[in-house]
Amino acid sequence: MKKVFLTICIMALSFSTFGQAINRIAVIPEPVSTIEGQGIFSLPAKITLIRPVGNENDRTIDFISEKLSNAGSKVVVKKSGKGTIILQLNRTKNTTIGDEGYTLSVTPKNVVISANTPTGLYYGAQTLIQLFPPEIESKIATTNVKWQIPALEIIDYPRFEWRGLMLDVARHFFTVDEVKRYIDQMSRYKYNRLHLGLTNDEGWRIEIKSLPKLTEVGAWRVEKVGNFGTFSHPLPDEPKNYGGFYTHEQIRDIVKYAKERFVEIMPEINGPGHSLAAIASYPELASTPDAKNYNVRAGEPIINWSARPRYTAYIDNNLCPANEVVYEFLDKVITEVAELFPFEYIHAGGDETTYNFWEKSPEVTKLMKREGLKNMAEVQSYFGKRFEKIIQSKGKKMMGWDEILEGGITPTTALMSWRGIQHGIEASKSGHYVVMSPTQHTYIDYMQGDISTEAPVYATLRLHKAYEFNPVPDEANPKFILGGQANLWTEQIYNYRQAEYMTWPRGFAIAESVWSPASTKNWDNFVKKTENHFKRYDYAQIKYSPAIYDPIVNVRKKGEKYYVELTPEIKGLDIYTSFDNSEPDNFYPKYSQPQLIPKDAKLMKIISYRDNKPIGRMMTITVEDLKKRAK
Repeated sequence: MKKVFLTICIMALSFSTFGQAINRIAVIPEPVSTIEGQGIFSLPAKITLIRPVGNENDRTIDFISEKLSNAGSKVVVKKSGKGTIILQLNRTKNTTIGDEGYTLSVTPKNVVISANTPTGLYYGAQTLIQLFPPEIESKIATTNVKWQIPALEIIDYPRFEWRGLMLDVARHFFTVDEVKRYIDQMSRYKYNRLHLGLTNDEGWRIEIKSLPKLTEVGAWRVEKVGNFGTFSHPLPDEPKNYGGFYTHEQIRDIVKYAKERFVEIMPEINGPGHSLAAIASYPELASTPDAKNYNVRAGEPIINWSARPRYTAYIDNNLCPANEVVYEFLDKVITEVAELFPFEYIHAGGDETTYNFWEKSPEVTKLMKREGLKNMAEVQSYFGKRFEKIIQSKGKKMMGWDEILEGGITPTTALMSWRGIQHGIEASKSGHYVVMSPTQHTYIDYMQGDISTEAPVYATLRLHKAYEFNPVPDEANPKFILGGQANLWTEQIYNYRQAEYMTWPRGFAIAESVWSPASTKNWDNFVKKTENHFKRYDYAQIKYSPAIYDPIVNVRKKGEKYYVELTPEIKGLDIYTSFDNSEPDNFYPKYSQPQLIPKDAKLMKIISYRDNKPIGRMMTITVEDLKKRAK
């Protein structure tokens, strides 16, 4: 009985300002093994930090020193002797933890992080800082906090080699400092691959010195604000004043910055589709003479997605596979890209290629006859194989979106499976390396809550669905699954704060899916940890989405009547509603069953409470919209 009482007391001490018990240990991603010991470690006013022998990377030292200084402690760094916090590289390799793993030992006297490599020490440092109270993330020193962590032993290492985030800087441009901030945030959660989308219809973002028009023309467009994809066509006299690009020097700076945080950057150079920015710069790259009148896309419709049996383009945004000028162009581009990015892969796009302009091209027809190509998928495969040879000639490997499977791919091509998991399964079975990135779990540009609270996008990805991501389906050959990745396309993301909002907390969920053992994943525990990290982000002034507090809204039609079903995404929420245009609060009747929409109602309002305090956002939905959702 005494043990039970003691456990209850410990849990009570760990209540957060959200009013819900938060685990004493709230590490994301979940470590492989955590064993709590006896006692606590308290930060002293003066900390001796012992740096490891043979570590050439100072970032881990700087990171720990910065965070603990925020806790009001003075940090002194030494190379040897007794220390408060000791970082050490193993003299004999620990085969259990591999190259990226670590062990973390916390006793009442000191903290010891051990690893085989500096990478492991860096990840161990990330876990250590997450053990401290959330105020550790404040940008100013905070002293009125008990800087204590529980004694424990952690053994940790990644489930997958590839733990990626994709940031699309082509649709909307992000500055060097913003890209660095993204790298900082992703590395805190042990991501190690940044897929940088550098080219698309909406912009060319990397300097190619041998092709200056790519940044003189392709990096700039007419600025429009609103619902991207629905804009009117730019007028000839509208200024092309939105955009930007990275110089060679800036790319080298970003790559170096990422490397210091153990993040590799994979550049994406799109082809054959999504190439309008390149074509606007060099019209001879397209299959149509009309290309000389093209501009970089500003957000107007350019593809008819409803066309059957295959979507068609209103303007030709494809590189011409039958034109040798295209391959000379790509050779120049990849020569400079390969020199700037040391990572082994270059992503070559390959997705959403339209065929209608190729079908009308005499040059493409001649190509098909000469090469014995039966259809447009094989034409695209022809292009892809030639693109791959160019990439390989620079000492790199090619990766592409899963459409490149349609016409056949070479054995060395790697695949990023985005249209579900089946293409990744197929590729893994045929011996191709795969990064799983299915829309159903990893497309973090999708809405993460109800459309009444989100910037409108054509699909939704709730946090719980992202957390269900498993990069290795049962049917796949696990030997060829490199890992997984979340993708942030930025058509509807106009600024960096919104990029943060869309990434977190779904980025937490994907991080746990690609780092942590599948056996350790637990939704309820993850939610508690996520709320702890919300508080951390409040102190760090990083934006995140609170959509987990907003219910999922479904509408059912029975006869001529409509019923609204509200499903909380997490436990412990009370939901209150109104149809009378008033603002509901916790004195209104609590939602308990599907609600009949009153005959003459025009508006429904919904809000979530916890412990009699509002925690969700006020959701306002017209009855007209509700009825359109009916199933």
